[in-house]
Amino acid sequence: MKLLEYVNLEVVGSVKGKDLLTWFDYSSTEVKKLLELAGALKSLAKSDVHPPLLVGKTVGLIFEKHSTRTRISFEVGVNQLGGHAIYMHARDLQIGRGEPVSDTGKVLSGYLDGIMIRANSHKMVEELAHAATIPVINGLTDLFHPCQALADLLTIHEIKGYLQGQKLAYVGDGNNVAHSLIIACAHLGVNVSIASPLGFEVDSSILAKAQKLAVLNGSTIETTMNPIEAVENADVIYTDVWTSMGQEEETAARLQAFEGYQINEELVQHAKPDYLFLHCLPAHREEEVATSIIDGTHSAVFQQAENRLHAQKAILASILS
Repeated sequence: MKLLEYVNLEVVGSVKGKDLLTWFDYSSTEVKKLLELAGALKSLAKSDVHPPLLVGKTVGLIFEKHSTRTRISFEVGVNQLGGHAIYMHARDLQIGRGEPVSDTGKVLSGYLDGIMIRANSHKMVEELAHAATIPVINGLTDLFHPCQALADLLTIHEIKGYLQGQKLAYVGDGNNVAHSLIIACAHLGVNVSIASPLGFEVDSSILAKAQKLAVLNGSTIETTMNPIEAVENADVIYTDVWTSMGQEEETAARLQAFEGYQINEELVQHAKPDYLFLHCLPAHREEEVATSIIDGTHSAVFQQAENRLHAQKAILASILS
């Protein structure tokens, strides 16, 4: 679907009206085209050009968790595309007082053109998407964070120039960020090595499915409990916090479990000399990453954060325009 001939812009027409709950729901071609669109929209934005692809569209943004990057990037993204975003915290909706998720989905479908939700439970988001007759975009759940992964790949592509065959080492908790990252990397031929301590590995069923997808695209996904093994000859090193929101009571136990998994000057010596460091933020300096690394010359965490905006604009434009 070609729009706005004067900028030669194409949205990914095959995903129009489609939910985005996990990248397993999309083809490798669709993920690649969304990535290309994100880059094109970013280039236009840098020239103060914002294609009005969502004029007349209203997107509801539902949050069960606090947010900086997700909330602001989605609000700005919808606005830049000419649409209107409505921020809604779950506690202010009837869903926060016990209204069935299915009822909420049906009601909102009569008002809105799309829903983005940042939720505690992936099962709840699946229930919402099943009931709604409008597209639902996963802004984060306990299992997946697909928008973050697309922004990650955009950042790697911008800096490294290509994705196929790159080695990404993920060191830390096998959480929602890790799950979406391995799926997105599998779609685009990025090799992944994940190092997590016992008890904090990525979900085995998600891993197996991602590994099968990786084979189809000429890459591998490997796991280890040895951070040095994971980082060996890596092009990209990625980590996330060891204790996420809602896990605060586990902080002491997690600090002990993740001892030896910090991204620091000693560990990065095993990566390629021009390695790239990524972190989805917020970061806990001197826990999962040394200050000298995250604030050093190899770090692209703020470019990565900005790319949430451009990646999500590509998703919104393709699903809703």
